[in-house]
Amino acid sequence: MLNFDIQNHRPLREMVYEELKMQILTGAIVPGTRMMEVELAEEMGVSRTPIREAIRKLEKEGLVTIEPRRGAYASQISTEDMVEILEVRQNMEGLAAFFAASRMKPEQLEDLKSVSLHYNEAVGAGNMEDMIKYDTRFHRIIVESCNNKILVQMIEQLQELVLRFRYIYYDNFRRAENMPEEHAAILSAIEAGRADEARDAADVHIDRLKALVIREGVQQRHI
Repeated sequence: MLNFDIQNHRPLREMVYEELKMQILTGAIVPGTRMMEVELAEEMGVSRTPIREAIRKLEKEGLVTIEPRRGAYASQISTEDMVEILEVRQNMEGLAAFFAASRMKPEQLEDLKSVSLHYNEAVGAGNMEDMIKYDTRFHRIIVESCNNKILVQMIEQLQELVLRFRYIYYDNFRRAENMPEEHAAILSAIEAGRADEARDAADVHIDRLKALVIREGVQQRHI
């Protein structure tokens, strides 16, 4: 059931939509799961109307597929989808790393170092939630520090797809084993102000992940 904050004055339909969206993005609602209005309404303690509205909105965003006479389903994400996401990330985040090498502020660099350390600790502990949290933050700091608002906006539009992707590939821990080393190469290049090296390190980071996805394909989580 949704936990409604009495100080939260947002419309119910917005809260239902955001909750369902986050469940799909994080894999709590597994790709291919049927979105049953009655069941979801009971689980969230709301009527079917905001559920129906949320499902329609999620369909427009590609997170839900509605099939005639069959119902609504959380959309699948294929190997091809993941490769396309990575191809876009590779170009945009490589450019962000290039700019960050000369534009990152000292306090942002210290934040990046701290986040990198926390990420490594999460990998050592096998803590998937923290790996996702600090991996997301690591790349976000680099993007924020590139000081190019158009590039930041473009990358932000991709972030929700990237989040869903992270929950899929981190489900197989082996996919995270080499990440600390790759993050360290990006961090080192940015700290030294070597823009081309920073872009190359970011490119290698995504390229290795892309190769792994192509080799192993999508392994959906089952919960």
